[in-house]
Amino acid sequence: MSVPFSPPGPEAKVFVISVAAELSGLHPQTLRTYDRLGLVAPGRSGGGGRRYSLHDIELLRTVARLTAEGLGLEGVRRVIDLENQVLALRARVAELQAELVQAGQVQNLPVPFAAQHVTIWTKRPGR
Repeated sequence: MSVPFSPPGPEAKVFVISVAAELSGLHPQTLRTYDRLGLVAPGRSGGGGRRYSLHDIELLRTVARLTAEGLGLEGVRRVIDLENQVLALRARVAELQAELVQAGQVQNLPVPFAAQHVTIWTKRPGR
């Protein structure tokens, strides 16, 4: 009995550097530089060759787009770090919302507003 083929997921490190370079539109030497700078973290084969995932290739495309828009590599690193933080925070909010639902608590996040601004009226003391 044979096991059906299942394609690798987006995190599987399967692409050699030449293929990753072509898919990302970057030169292989640029990929090596981004690896040394820590902008992307490819896997390694048994012989030490770099292996990239689909996620790595999307990240390389993002780096290429941001640098083409004039951002320096440190700025690119900061943008990527912030995007990763946003993703982590969104996942945490989803976890907390699921806990509220499971506990039967009232869920009021996020709070939608119909208008662009909110006016708060308060009574002044002495009036």
